[in-house]
Amino acid sequence: MAELTLRITARELPGADCGGYRHVHLGTQRGREPDQLVRADAAEAVFEIPVETVTAADGTPDFRGPYAQGRRGARFVYLTWGELPPGGEFTMFRRAKLFLADLPPGAADGGTAETVLGLTDDQGLPRCAGLRPPLVTWSLTAP
Repeated sequence: MAELTLRITARELPGADCGGYRHVHLGTQRGREPDQLVRADAAEAVFEIPVETVTAADGTPDFRGPYAQGRRGARFVYLTWGELPPGGEFTMFRRAKLFLADLPPGAADGGTAETVLGLTDDQGLPRCAGLRPPLVTWSLTAP
């Protein structure tokens, strides 16, 4: 088992008020709960997500931990968008998936995988759905 850190730098955020939503925040998703929330009018948001890497019985790499979602062979992490009014609770309205299969070769050996993302779509709304290359490009620093 190896430890891998996903470092996601989110830039070009859509703003705290966009598309009819107010008090917009972006965060990661740990299990079913939002985590590491940042207002969507920040200049950037940097998220660090720990992931355990293991080798499955068939020899393929697998990723585990509270942030890893999905089934083996199709794991991903979520970035979650929601409204968080002052004194209120977070209400998710969109999510974006970053697929762990898109990590560079060697990521299963551990280290830090980094990406920088623009997270406002062409309509000025929070980017959501499955984000794949070329929108997501990972670089790897070995342990």
